[in-house]
Amino acid sequence: MEINLLRTVLTVLCFAAFVGIAIWAFGPGQRKRFDEAANLPFADDEIAQRSAQPRERS
Repeated sequence: MEINLLRTVLTVLCFAAFVGIAIWAFGPGQRKRFDEAANLPFADDEIAQRSAQPRERS
């Protein structure tokens, strides 16, 4: 196999993988999932703030 043919095939495969990942990442239905994942660090802050506040005693 000639080296230039191997380079061409590898370039085409890498480009196809890039396009596939881009379609998956920006495809329909992914926005909600990614928004939830992006807000996970802030969920810990809310839990910590709730536990740091003094509770009313009955």
